[in-house]
Amino acid sequence: MATAEVTHDSHDDHGHHEDEGFIKKYLWSTDHKMIAMQYLVTGIAMAIIGGFFAYVFRMQLAFPGVEVPLFGIVSPAQYNSLVTNHGTIMIFWVAMPVLIAAFGNFLIPLMIGCDDMVFPKINRLSYQIFLLSAIVLVGSFFVEGGGFGGAWTAYPPLSAVSEYNLTPMGATLWVVAVALEFIAFLLGGINFITTAMNSRAPGMRLYDIPMTVWMIVVASILFMASVGPLIAGAIMLIFDQTLNTGFFDPNKGGDPVLWQHLFWFFGHPEVYVVLLPALGFTADIITTFSRKPLFAYRTVLYTVFGTGILSFTVWAHHQFISGIDPRMAHIFTITTLLISVPIAEMMFVYIATLYKGSITLTTPMLWGLAFIGEFLIGGVTGIFLGASGPDIFFHDTYFVLAHFHYTFFPIAIIGSFAGLTYWWPKMTGKMMNETLGKIHFWGTIISFNVIFLPLFVLGQLGQHRRIYSYEGFGELMREDVLLGMGMQDLRVLATVALLIMIGFQVVFFLNVFLTLRKKAYDAGPNPYNANTLEWLAPSPPGHGNFAELPTVYRGAYEFSHPDRELDYWPQWEKD
Repeated sequence: MATAEVTHDSHDDHGHHEDEGFIKKYLWSTDHKMIAMQYLVTGIAMAIIGGFFAYVFRMQLAFPGVEVPLFGIVSPAQYNSLVTNHGTIMIFWVAMPVLIAAFGNFLIPLMIGCDDMVFPKINRLSYQIFLLSAIVLVGSFFVEGGGFGGAWTAYPPLSAVSEYNLTPMGATLWVVAVALEFIAFLLGGINFITTAMNSRAPGMRLYDIPMTVWMIVVASILFMASVGPLIAGAIMLIFDQTLNTGFFDPNKGGDPVLWQHLFWFFGHPEVYVVLLPALGFTADIITTFSRKPLFAYRTVLYTVFGTGILSFTVWAHHQFISGIDPRMAHIFTITTLLISVPIAEMMFVYIATLYKGSITLTTPMLWGLAFIGEFLIGGVTGIFLGASGPDIFFHDTYFVLAHFHYTFFPIAIIGSFAGLTYWWPKMTGKMMNETLGKIHFWGTIISFNVIFLPLFVLGQLGQHRRIYSYEGFGELMREDVLLGMGMQDLRVLATVALLIMIGFQVVFFLNVFLTLRKKAYDAGPNPYNANTLEWLAPSPPGHGNFAELPTVYRGAYEFSHPDRELDYWPQWEKD
């Protein structure tokens, strides 16, 4: 395998220096590490907003018509807006900026042994456009009618006709914000792919690249290949909203189901766009804390490529009740079941990596193991929804919502905490407190399961999602149906568990603030005795990342080598 071409002359080419003023250093920087922090802080801020929305609408479901603390009475229109924008924010403004943009920006140059992204100004522009998209989305909550309330999937005619969604300005601003965010990530993806393929350290072959970098690169390729149709659909939707066109209006020759095809052709690869970085973090974490090489490195890599290709063949399983030809439904059922095979294979490869390892249950390791366990629950429950027969019953019930959260919560939240706790010493030069870290972990994981396991039961009982209050269902308000004590008790249980989970996030922020202030938590450059190149750089890395750009002599996961006394063998050590 050919090595990447890189010269040491480029080490000081980029123009970011330590003596810059506040604005240029923190707000107008081209340093990949600062841009990573900008994405991370913005993503966390948006997560707080999205989490607050979840708190409000779950309180309404558990205690309908009661004033919600810090919000007030929830109207039906506000409920729709809260649910819509919670989903939108957590997927597009939390999972993507944190998992891909923040970690991709911070880790790719460090893990491949270069000083920065190849296009630093494009990198800066990417964040600036992303920040603008976040401002537009948050601003949509304050226009007349409030934020968009037509669900995060934005199906026409609900999203296209203001008389239906009752949020004419909010709906258009929502589409504009999503389009801007996609442009930002297209620019970022160009940087990630080009940097990883062209700026690797001397000696780093393709099979020496850490799995985290591979996963972010493949995720960027998937995003760039799938997002085009949805951008076209977004433009058509804006025209329908503002210019009275009829792309999705059957009375004008349009087709509302066309949007579903355009949305899900992007939407299902999007699941793997955010899944792959979390898989990469998990690979690096479990190898480090089990002191074992990654089992079947090349098999995982080929599986990722195959998964990316298959992800373009499954989108219509979201449309089994939209009038799809049953013969086509059978085809998409088969492709959906097929794509579960490579994902399951990767999960079991990770389990095989742990087998007979010298496992240390640090906080990052706990998050990595939790990702595997919780995501497997999401995968198994997805098989029911990927088969056209069961999906007819489960579609748009709380079973779908529970399944979705057992895939996206492990990706967006567990994956993010795994990456943060693992690379926090490299980002800040400080170790986190292990006791506080484990309290936060167990509080989050237990409460998460208490929230969403009951929702599987509600879905099996047929409870439909996106209903503001179940008090208006007449005869269905019997004890054994929608407002029966059993169902309502499960809603209350899920809501109380959500409040507990939100409370445990305070422990995480407390851990951050306490450990950043104390010298006792100072971390050296390689506190885990890991092998990948980022651990050669100082903690935190300075301008140019490395005192001297490294040379690579082996793969990323040479742990417990039989010919070596130490149980790790860094990529940069010649012997």
